[in-house]
Amino acid sequence: MGGSASGLPREALGEYQELTFLTKQEILLAYKRFSELLPEEEKENARSVRIPKSRILTLPELRANPFRHRICRVFSTSENGDDSMSFEDFLDMLSVFSDSATSEIKSYYAFRIFDFDDDGALDKKDLEKLVNCLTGEGEESRLSNAEMEQLIENILEESDIDKDGTINLAEFQHVISRSPDFARLQRCISQEAALPGGWAKSAGPGGSSAVS
Repeated sequence: MGGSASGLPREALGEYQELTFLTKQEILLAYKRFSELLPEEEKENARSVRIPKSRILTLPELRANPFRHRICRVFSTSENGDDSMSFEDFLDMLSVFSDSATSEIKSYYAFRIFDFDDDGALDKKDLEKLVNCLTGEGEESRLSNAEMEQLIENILEESDIDKDGTINLAEFQHVISRSPDFARLQRCISQEAALPGGWAKSAGPGGSSAVS
């Protein structure tokens, strides 16, 4: 198997490039960044180990992101629910937050991030948590009950096409396509989660996982 200076096999590098929106250089940099989160003795096996959520959250870009816990939950493929990440999970996350990812892909993952209870719909509780993430939990920034209720009613009025009291994926993607506010929110998540140096700006899965 061919190797590369980074320790990432050339065959794997080509496969990752084919399955994501990342360039080879961005994948190599992602591998380096991922490896830096590992203990020294595990660095050479970065593709076969999982990094605990607590360590993933030490990345400055995620540490400051109000949706950091949801981002880890959505992109983790851990079977025991600990939100740990493999290198492929990490690449998928970067690919979704790429400028090159389609708006459909970005809106799909934004919907999943906002769906706090993972039931496939955004209900009033999800929307309340979403607003609290954006405004902060402090007394000065927190909305009053009346303000929160009015805001959620406004969101549902604009987005809940079938009037069932929730926003499904199709409704969410529809409102994203025509609402500057929602589009800005989606960009905000991507920008806050982008890794430094600009290289991750073309990172998130192109509709498929980085691993087959």
